[in-house]
Amino acid sequence: MKITPTTPYLLRAIYEWCVDNGFTPYVAVRVNERTKVPVEYVRNGEIVLNVSADATRNLTLGNEVIQFSARFNGVSRELSVPVDCVAGIFAKENGQGLAFPATEPPSDAGETDEPESPDDSGPDDRDPPPSGGGRPKLQIVK
Repeated sequence: MKITPTTPYLLRAIYEWCVDNGFTPYVAVRVNERTKVPVEYVRNGEIVLNVSADATRNLTLGNEVIQFSARFNGVSRELSVPVDCVAGIFAKENGQGLAFPATEPPSDAGETDEPESPDDSGPDDRDPPPSGGGRPKLQIVK
């Protein structure tokens, strides 16, 4: 019998902890061909997304995939992130959360040098992703 990974359960637990304490939950995602995110906001193969109730619509934190719609520059987009591509989940206000080990190397999908300009009401990737090489690290967002 195949054992279900703990990652989706831990994601939901930290998400609920953030909501219960009035914090803004963010997820760091390793982007590859299986992730469906706005590639124009991907930096170094990663994107950081605000997954709060105010920033998302129809958020589903499933065992295999996280799905929701969000606005980027006023345009609604459907996002889909496999749980095994999540590098971590943390509270924007204090940086507390969990980092998850990489299960596969990130792809170069969506790397671009274009300036970022998401609106303040949607997912936010303005924070720099962890520097390349080695294990992902969460950064305190002020």
